[in-house]
Amino acid sequence: MIKTRLTEARGIEHPIIQAPMAFAAGGKLAAAVSQSGGLGLIGGGYGDADWLDEQFSEAGNQPVGCGFITWSLAKQPELLTKTLERNPSAIFLSFADPEPFVEEIKQAGTTLICQVQTLKHARHAADCGADIIIAQGTEAGGHGAKRATTTLVPEVADMLAKQHPDTLLVAAGGIGDGRGLAASLMLGADGVLVGSRFWAATEALVGRNMHQASIDATGDDTIRSSVMDIARRLDWPGDYTCRVLQNPFTDRWHDDLPSLIANADEEAAKWRAAWQADDPDDSNTFVGEVTGLIRDIKPASEIVENIMSEAEDLLKNAGNRVS
Repeated sequence: MIKTRLTEARGIEHPIIQAPMAFAAGGKLAAAVSQSGGLGLIGGGYGDADWLDEQFSEAGNQPVGCGFITWSLAKQPELLTKTLERNPSAIFLSFADPEPFVEEIKQAGTTLICQVQTLKHARHAADCGADIIIAQGTEAGGHGAKRATTTLVPEVADMLAKQHPDTLLVAAGGIGDGRGLAASLMLGADGVLVGSRFWAATEALVGRNMHQASIDATGDDTIRSSVMDIARRLDWPGDYTCRVLQNPFTDRWHDDLPSLIANADEEAAKWRAAWQADDPDDSNTFVGEVTGLIRDIKPASEIVENIMSEAEDLLKNAGNRVS
């Protein structure tokens, strides 16, 4: 068993948090991760009250949290109030200033998790009162910025040690097995956020074709782009691009964004239809570089068990490397 400040503070068995992936991380996945000893999070994404109600019901009595895309939550802040009424284990905010929501979260007595992509944003989130900082590297699937995990995490760790020693740090981006967990602990993290590997869990809300595409791909096959946001008519801030599998859709539009914008209405309809049809060629498969480590689709419980077993073995044997 691996004990860290995260396991002790959260009362969980394993230092693993499941990323609240929009559209993929529903109540069943979050519940399965929490039941397996980690912390599961429902992906609130762009905010759909009815969908959130359904997913919290799917989670049953398991303690789960909920994540939101912060700039989208600002357009409908009532969703936070509605979610806090369910007494979630944590609220996870990412991709905009968390400060407007901190007071309400704190008054509810809920753990505040803030995902950041830069040292500047980490410092601000800690100053705002975040209980846990997620330092996300660009290797991650979905949206992110430009820093790499292996340099961002220790830089944030050093800052927190000096300025906010009680704030916990979790590493994210490119972590999908025990090697990633062991390495993250050595970098100064208290645990890890795992996204793409749980996206490839049997409980995830992901189609069979998308899953197969991730199994067939390597990290070389991913690309950071904005084409999927333009196609979905989502007003993402310019600092963030999205990592997905490269496919005919990205090949066509990645280097010709003006034409995509000019044809956005037509392409948006095509993209949505392809997404609903589980078509990995004409929509997008939202996974990170860790897709090269995904070789099968497993229950979340097995994923947690495998990550922990491998990390424990690595850390136990690490001393053998020093003479």
